[in-house]
Amino acid sequence: MPAKFKATETVYNRNTKKTTIKHFYLKQTPVQELLKYINEGQKPKIKLKCRNELDRRGVKLNWIPVGELV
Repeated sequence: MPAKFKATETVYNRNTKKTTIKHFYLKQTPVQELLKYINEGQKPKIKLKCRNELDRRGVKLNWIPVGELV
């Protein structure tokens, strides 16, 4: 099974009385959302998953120390 970004959601539609399942896989998550999670996220395990996914896609990360952001 592919790596997940978030937990799976079950969405119930009251009008049609049907349940749909929504999965959040890393391979379908946009690059901007992955970069945002790397910078602001809390869980190191998911940050590592995001970095690995960006590496798989060929995106190069440029690390800048916090003091040099001026």
